[in-house]
Amino acid sequence: MTRVLFLCLGNSCRSQMAEGFARAYGKGFWEVESAGLMSAVSIAPLTRQVMEEKQIDLGDQFPKPLEWVSPETFDLVVNISGYDLPEGLLVNERRWKVDDPIGRNEKTYRRVRDQIEALVLALLHEIRAGQGGD
Repeated sequence: MTRVLFLCLGNSCRSQMAEGFARAYGKGFWEVESAGLMSAVSIAPLTRQVMEEKQIDLGDQFPKPLEWVSPETFDLVVNISGYDLPEGLLVNERRWKVDDPIGRNEKTYRRVRDQIEALVLALLHEIRAGQGGD
């Protein structure tokens, strides 16, 4: 099973959304987690709200620092942070350019959510196709 880590700055918005979509759409296909370069204290309330609009419950997900998840154990690290990974971290990295919605309005959160949903679905399709499972 492919292991994917979604990484953003605070692990409060973007990477939590990506993890939520990945769990919902790729259940049984891949193992996913999320983390932050400088993890927040909690998931932003608007993150949970806009995900629930898509019937995605983030359940007991919570912000985690990068050190808690051992990024080297993942097949792919999807970096949504807009920052470089810590020096010396040897991982297969993919970068997604997605605005950070923290502190912004619901419309921004929805736009970011929809962009992340499309990116997660495309990644899922790509990995499945690469494994001959499409």
